[in-house]
Amino acid sequence: MSGFTESAFLKKLAECNNSTQSIQTLSFWLIHHRKHHVQIVKTWYKELHKVKDTKKLTFMYLANDVIQNSRKKGPEFGKEFGVILAKAFEHLSSIGYDEKMKSSLSRLLAIWDERGIYDELQLTEFKQALLLPPKKPPLKRAKTDNHENAKKHKASPNRERKKSETEVTVEVDGTVETHVHLSPRTPATDPPEPEELVKALQELEGNLASADEVVRQKVSQLPRSVSDITLLDEIQDRNSADKLNAQVNDAVKLISDYNDRLAKEVELRKKVTVMLGDFLQVQKELLSQAEQALEEYQDRLQKVFAVRQELRTHIRNLPDLTRLPDVTHGLSPLPSAGDLFKIPN
Repeated sequence: MSGFTESAFLKKLAECNNSTQSIQTLSFWLIHHRKHHVQIVKTWYKELHKVKDTKKLTFMYLANDVIQNSRKKGPEFGKEFGVILAKAFEHLSSIGYDEKMKSSLSRLLAIWDERGIYDELQLTEFKQALLLPPKKPPLKRAKTDNHENAKKHKASPNRERKKSETEVTVEVDGTVETHVHLSPRTPATDPPEPEELVKALQELEGNLASADEVVRQKVSQLPRSVSDITLLDEIQDRNSADKLNAQVNDAVKLISDYNDRLAKEVELRKKVTVMLGDFLQVQKELLSQAEQALEEYQDRLQKVFAVRQELRTHIRNLPDLTRLPDVTHGLSPLPSAGDLFKIPN
C-alpha cells in the first residue's frame, strides 16, 4: 500500500495531538510505511526542534508508540530511534522542562526498562542526556515485616505500574488533560498488506465447511437411533447392538470432523473480519489523503490553465518580429573593404 511522502508525514505531524487515538492513528500509519524508517526518524527529529514546547511530549509519545508496536514487524524503528534519542533527550533537557514533563519522560524510560525495549547502557545514556539520576537498587525489606505488610508491599508496585501505564496527565497548550494508555502493548490496528488479505480470502474460500452440502446431507440422513437415547430400549439382541454401535461411531467421527472444520472456518472468518476492518480503516485514511491531494492539484491545474490562457492572449498582442518592414529598402549598398582601401591611379 503506497501513500508515504515527507510532505504527508509533515502534515500528519502538524495535526497530531496528545490524544491516544491521534497518536495511535499516526503510529500505525508510520509502522505500515516502515520501509521509510530512516527518513521518518530523521524528519521526526528535525521537527522535534521546531514544534512548541507543549507539543514535544506528544512527539515522544509518538516515538514510544512506534518503537514498541513495530517490534513484531521488525527492529528497524527501534534501532533508528536508538541512534538519535540521546540527542532528543538533550534537546528536551535544554528547553527547561517542568516537573510534569520530567515525570512523564521518566515514566517513559521506566517502561522501556521494564519491557526490555533498550538495554541498560542505552537507558543510562538517555538518562544522562535528560539529566536524570541513575536507577537506584531496590532497598531490602526488614525481616520484622509481618505477612500482611509484605503482601501489601508486593502488590503495591503492580497497582502503581498498571495505573501509570493506563493513565497519564499532561499539559497541552495550557490545558491539563488525562489520556488513557501511554502506549498499548500490542498495536491497536495493524493493517495487512494487500497480498496478505488476498491470501486469507483465498484460504477462506477454500475452507467453507458451512457450505459443504455433501456432509450436511450425510448428517441429515443419519438414522434417528444414533442421536435419540430413548430408542436404546428397543435393542433386544447383541447383533442389533453391534450394528448400532458401528453407526454411532461413524456418526461421531462424521460430526466431530465437521465441527472441527466449522470451528476453523469461524476462526478464519474472525481473522479475515479483523484484517478487513484494519484494511478498510487505512483505505479510508488514504482515500481522504487522495481526495485532499486531488483538490490541491485541481486548484494548481486551474492556476496553470489560467497562466496558459493569459500567456496566449499576451502572445497575440505582441508584435511579430518576423514581419517587420525592411528598413534597408532604397538605400545604397555599403562599400566593400576592397573599395574602401582602393588606391587611386
